[in-house]
Amino acid sequence: MTLDLQPGQKLARGVSRHLSTHGFVSVEEFVPARGLRVDVMGLGPKGELWVIECKSSRADYQSDSKWQGYLEWCDRFFWAVDTEFPVDLLPPETGLIIADAYDAEIIRMGPETKVAPARRKKMIQKFATDAARRLQMLRDPRV
Repeated sequence: MTLDLQPGQKLARGVSRHLSTHGFVSVEEFVPARGLRVDVMGLGPKGELWVIECKSSRADYQSDSKWQGYLEWCDRFFWAVDTEFPVDLLPPETGLIIADAYDAEIIRMGPETKVAPARRKKMIQKFATDAARRLQMLRDPRV
């Protein structure tokens, strides 16, 4: 299955697997607001919202100009990269996850900045709606 995935998608898969060991559920390619698309949005057991951006290369990271716009939509922000990525490029005030297609490890916890309660409610409802729609499409592609 991983042969058909792009490098960033492989990282997202490993990150999602790892998040599940911490009681999180996740949605890949989640749109918190128009014009934004995060690689992985994690929803924790206490309603925590984490954004994880997967970067497969230096060029992939350097071409990302939107990541700071994601900060207001999550409690914690992380970069997910593989073992070959030059991690010194990444801002030290952000979280760091080392991942592959099968698992991941949180190396540095992103600082916590709580999302406002009204935004959290909206994001959790959007998360649930997106996840349910994706499941429905898998079960009945003609919908």
